[in-house]
Amino acid sequence: MKKRRLGDNGPKVSAIGLGCMGLNFALGPATNKKEGIALIRSAVERGVTFFDTAEAYGPYTNEEVAGEALAPFRGQVLIASKFGFKIEGGALAGLDSRPEHIKQVCDASLKRLKTDVIDLFYQHRVDPNVPIEDVAGAVKELIDEGKVRYFGLSEASAKTIRRAHAIQPVTAVQNEYSVWTRDPEADILRTCEELGIGFVPWGPLGTGFLTGTIDANRTFDATTDLRATFPRFTLEAMKANRAVVDLLNTIAKKKNATAAQIALAWLLAQRPWVIPIPGTTKLNHLQENLGAVDIELTADDLHEIESALSKITIQGARLPEEHMALIDR
Repeated sequence: MKKRRLGDNGPKVSAIGLGCMGLNFALGPATNKKEGIALIRSAVERGVTFFDTAEAYGPYTNEEVAGEALAPFRGQVLIASKFGFKIEGGALAGLDSRPEHIKQVCDASLKRLKTDVIDLFYQHRVDPNVPIEDVAGAVKELIDEGKVRYFGLSEASAKTIRRAHAIQPVTAVQNEYSVWTRDPEADILRTCEELGIGFVPWGPLGTGFLTGTIDANRTFDATTDLRATFPRFTLEAMKANRAVVDLLNTIAKKKNATAAQIALAWLLAQRPWVIPIPGTTKLNHLQENLGAVDIELTADDLHEIESALSKITIQGARLPEEHMALIDR
């Protein structure tokens, strides 16, 4: 597995990581714990060294699965987790990035992850009620105490990134980014490049749509799958957005690859410090995703993709309104 560095001063990790969320949260029925552990360990065996989880996934259960799965390999892998949500009665109940809460979350996450240190600790969503300087200061203290190694931000604006970075260097920014969600290109990527920060795209496969395996008539269970509420996953939007998948398939045929591999290869071609974290519950999809590191998109390929994308209008917002309300702008 090829390696990439998280920014100028961060650690080297596998060029593609594993997003663990979907193993038991938000994207359909949960896999059982044994299957989740087996998949994560299969990723380690195939060279993956970068694993992403959060206390909010479950809540809590995703960290427990990741912690148990990775305990035998702790010195070989980097575990990223997140803080920033208030959790009440086993459900997310708004944001909470008060310094005292951050420290409580850290201690609890350390136990669930079966480790002495969280390699990368992201603020999951920017809390408008807590100055980002206070958040960065709290993480800085955790780093000084040896409980956290690196500080990250998720779905933060360029202004927030700069303010946080001035207090405690930000190692990674994790925002949604893919061929059909290109918001970070406006100013986030430029900011990361200027400050030497790594960029970790979540949803690099469009929460499954860009793989080409989701039929336009598919429905999603509202009790287990957030996509049931996503504007891009309505019947009308999926039919309209199929043009993006058709484009990926066109390039894939030329490269003897799959649509998913082209979507990931496109991200890897954007910057040398972009490290996508696709998730999956299936071993064959894991192997497929990791194969993207060996696909080289030429300048002509990238130009062809860019030209075609410029003629496609993506239908539907990337997230529902209540989710977008939590995005820092």
